[in-house]
Amino acid sequence: MIRIRSLEKVFRTGFFMKSSRALNGLDLTVEPGDIYGFVGPNGAGKSTTIKILVGLLRWSVGEVTLLNCSPHDVKVRKRIGYLPEHPYFYDYLSGRELLRYFGSLSGLKGDELKKRIDFALGSVHADKEWIDDPLRHYSKGMIQRVGLAQAILTKPELLILDEPMSGLDPVGRKDVRDTLLALHQAGTTIFYSSHVLSDVESISNRIGIIIDGKMRHEGEINSILEEQAPSYTVRFSDHTQKPDWPNLVVEPDGSLLCHDIETKEKLLSWGSEKGLTIERLEKRRASLEQVLTEEITRV
Repeated sequence: MIRIRSLEKVFRTGFFMKSSRALNGLDLTVEPGDIYGFVGPNGAGKSTTIKILVGLLRWSVGEVTLLNCSPHDVKVRKRIGYLPEHPYFYDYLSGRELLRYFGSLSGLKGDELKKRIDFALGSVHADKEWIDDPLRHYSKGMIQRVGLAQAILTKPELLILDEPMSGLDPVGRKDVRDTLLALHQAGTTIFYSSHVLSDVESISNRIGIIIDGKMRHEGEINSILEEQAPSYTVRFSDHTQKPDWPNLVVEPDGSLLCHDIETKEKLLSWGSEKGLTIERLEKRRASLEQVLTEEITRV
């Protein structure tokens, strides 16, 4: 579906055309059937990569193929759906009119266009009364839903989304997650970036971690999380007693969170010395947030 090899992108800015490298030898592979989460800190190169994939930017060095074609091949545009991070639409149109406009640009018309619009609006739970109001009256979350609806209007083979959960409340985020999973079940391959790491962790089967324009980690999400050292929670019978250690976190239920096995063993010894009974000892798999934080601190 997507193949990137040794990709570099250099921008030249300012009066003296000073060069700034956004991508530095990036390698990335998205296979058919993936839900691929593309994560990294601000300025890592996620949006630049996505704009290259959809043909909005040209790269400086490297190889990029999309559905076995160049991103600049017009034929490939009909086979993908795209939602930018900050979508801008004609605000005098209603959401339904906007979808009708985009659908006509894609060659849809008549009953087929109407069916596709109903499908797209229903998929993102935007088939509400407000969909016939002008876009200028929409909230950020409403705009995001309409943007996702236009991205899936043609039932694309490949869906490329830049921060699709941006601006959404918890219910809206759940709706988007459910939509992406439903599209995946229907056969759509999905490549998306997000800062909402808990959502990435819950729906992605593969991820790529990009930092400073380089791929730092790519693969099956379960394998990547299991590579990270687990954390441990210990709950003693007396919640009022706890050691004052800087690497120990007190959770709301009184449990003590240790991020490494050495601290856990030290804590168990401390509890034994205090005569405390262990009510619960739980091993936790590392979170994507922990993995990303660890990668950033290595820079």
